[in-house]
Amino acid sequence: MNNNTPVSPRPFPPSPLPLLSADVRSRVLSSAQLREYGVPAGRAAARCRAGGPWQQLLPGVFLLHAGPPTAEERLHAVLLYAGRPTAAATGEVPVQPGPSAAQATAPATGPGPAPYSTVMVTGLAALALYGFASAPPLLALERIDVLVPRTRRLRSTGYARLIRAHVLPLPELIDGRPVAPVARAVADAVAHLSDAPSVVEVLTEAVRSGHCDPATVVRELSQSGLLSRQHVVDAVDTLLTEGRALAEGRLYELVRSYGLPEPVWNVDLRLPGGPHLGGVDAYWPERAVAIELDTRAPRPGGRTAGRPGPGREFPGPDFPVSGLPVSGPAVSGLTGPDLPGSDLPGPDLSDDEQWSATVRKREHLELLGITVVHLTPKKLRESLEQQATVVRTALMAADDRDPAARVVVLPR
Repeated sequence: MNNNTPVSPRPFPPSPLPLLSADVRSRVLSSAQLREYGVPAGRAAARCRAGGPWQQLLPGVFLLHAGPPTAEERLHAVLLYAGRPTAAATGEVPVQPGPSAAQATAPATGPGPAPYSTVMVTGLAALALYGFASAPPLLALERIDVLVPRTRRLRSTGYARLIRAHVLPLPELIDGRPVAPVARAVADAVAHLSDAPSVVEVLTEAVRSGHCDPATVVRELSQSGLLSRQHVVDAVDTLLTEGRALAEGRLYELVRSYGLPEPVWNVDLRLPGGPHLGGVDAYWPERAVAIELDTRAPRPGGRTAGRPGPGREFPGPDFPVSGLPVSGPAVSGLTGPDLPGSDLPGPDLSDDEQWSATVRKREHLELLGITVVHLTPKKLRESLEQQATVVRTALMAADDRDPAARVVVLPR
């Protein structure tokens, strides 16, 4: 052997970690978790050099095998990166003696929840976990969005894109992973979509598949400041049309599946020779019972159209009993000025004016002895049987009320 004899590469020392298992938490570990197994940062970096058995997916996050990571491993790596352990977990603060000392020093790869802190997956990655057909597969995503607290001192890097929030929503758990609620995930996905067809596809699937109602989605879009983008506003118009059609379909199902008498659909009510009282979605003339769907949603610069401000609720219960019954002769002589506010909310009115006009219309109908049942798409989606009971109760109670004023029913 002389100076020209090539030196064989130093073999990698055996891994001190247990054998890899099907659990992704044993295949993707953070540097803090590796230290708990006695693997310092230098040794982990050495095993990640060219030809080594490990690879570094993100800063401080390691994949303990060669080859491309799976979708599950990429997702776990992003959550580990964004939800870094606290100082106590990383060993910078000594573990205090006591009953919890053993638990505090136990490796984070064992049974129990993964160390994701308060972060959660959002955006298109979250929609893919929810099973959205409009979301690409996880492996096809260049970036995985993760929602983190505003105070988190990390940067987006690699395929991990951090989205900061002042207040984090309560996450859903999908296969043990924290995932943002659908409406928030939709808003974060739309924020990074620049083409209108993709935005429309995501929004309509969120409503059509029953994940959430249009008002919730539009509220999230408004809070995220996305309603200043024209292609998003155009998509919202399509969404509201889709949401109303779905709500009307569920209303038809409510009437026909639960044996309710058939009403007249989508009609305008007017006093004989008098003012226009407004439109309703369903009306039983012989019972003087009307149903009104609230499918309005927030708009930029105002609160939810048709809804009161934060911290307030609609007046009255879910089943509003009609107001003071008034006999027909006493009411039939009223004219337009006698019914202030009988005008309908128009497209140029502000949210407050629309809400006030809606309340006035409802109060006037109840003053005439017409019971108005107020339903929302969310109620129809989540408790159809309960809403059928509400409508049936209103129809049965008609016999115990004074006769309602005679109104003219016209197609809307």
